[in-house]
Amino acid sequence: MVAELVADVLSRPGFSGSYANDDVTFLLKPVTLEATDVATKEQLIQSGRRHYSEMIAPEAVPDDAYLALYDAALARNRDRLAQDVSSLAAHLANRRPGREVVIASLARAGTPIGVLLTRTLRAAGHLAAHYSISIIRDRGIDLNALSHIAARHDPDDVVFVDGWTGKGAIARELRSNLLHRPYGFSPVLAVIADPAGQADIAATDDDYLIASGLLNGIVSGLVSRSILRSDLVGADDFHACVTYPQHAYADRSRDFVDAIAPLAIAETPRPIVGHAANIPSLRLAGEQMLTGLLALAGTRDPNRIKPGIAEATRALLRRVPERLLLRDLLDPDVRHLRHLADVAGIEIEQLASESRYRAVAIIRTLGSE
Repeated sequence: MVAELVADVLSRPGFSGSYANDDVTFLLKPVTLEATDVATKEQLIQSGRRHYSEMIAPEAVPDDAYLALYDAALARNRDRLAQDVSSLAAHLANRRPGREVVIASLARAGTPIGVLLTRTLRAAGHLAAHYSISIIRDRGIDLNALSHIAARHDPDDVVFVDGWTGKGAIARELRSNLLHRPYGFSPVLAVIADPAGQADIAATDDDYLIASGLLNGIVSGLVSRSILRSDLVGADDFHACVTYPQHAYADRSRDFVDAIAPLAIAETPRPIVGHAANIPSLRLAGEQMLTGLLALAGTRDPNRIKPGIAEATRALLRRVPERLLLRDLLDPDVRHLRHLADVAGIEIEQLASESRYRAVAIIRTLGSE
């Protein structure tokens, strides 16, 4: 019965997933799409025969051992995340004092962070709205979603939100798509962690473990990453997604935000200063690291390099990694990565101690480059 009720909620236009109705409005089109096994998907992507956004990999509920690692990560870092959410929310409110804060989170990693920011802003007495929209590397942002938001809010009040940056591919996609300010939007990107130096606003430059980065749909409203295929998405449609009502019994989406939001609301915000000044050095360090890792992997394809704890985690969960590099093998923030690598038989190597990133995954070559 629970699955049927969740399926009904997930199927509604402008739905909220498994979140509360006022937490978020997903501007996505739920569709039915058969999953493509990970190895086949990887071969099709690397050979250039299919774009990653045209397929979806299977998603299963993690085993008890992995969920225990998630619970431990949440308990260990929740206070830090709450402080960062509090500080980021206050900064967004102060960008345009007295104005509504409209959050356009980038589905799906940005969605839990967007919910936390929205709750924190409202608790502080600010007017806040939250939409979750699609942006796809090499395919662009969902212009129909932007049109929907622009019809209801002042685009100057909108800030785009993600959880973190890896190499900055999505940040660059956002800047490129909004270069000429479609519907009046500016590419202002806010994140919790920005080790790549690609965001405009960030609570920290540190690549630390944000617990929502350990899980997929069951911490993101039972919603998949976005899909863009001509047979599924018409000219007037939002980008598509798959929903997972069958995983409702294991859903952690509300539990995650319920664990962090009260702490964030109770925190005293800290000023976010210094990030803009650090951006040039962060970007240079990222470029130098990428050059070295491409040589190490023997590839010219930067999409095979997945830097950062969260990006490495996603690579191990839904890609075909060749190896995992860790800055500190005993770092508790990478314990779950060691678990995933051990289960999959993936080689673990030492990452340079001066790396801005605590973890990097390198994707295996399965097709022609």
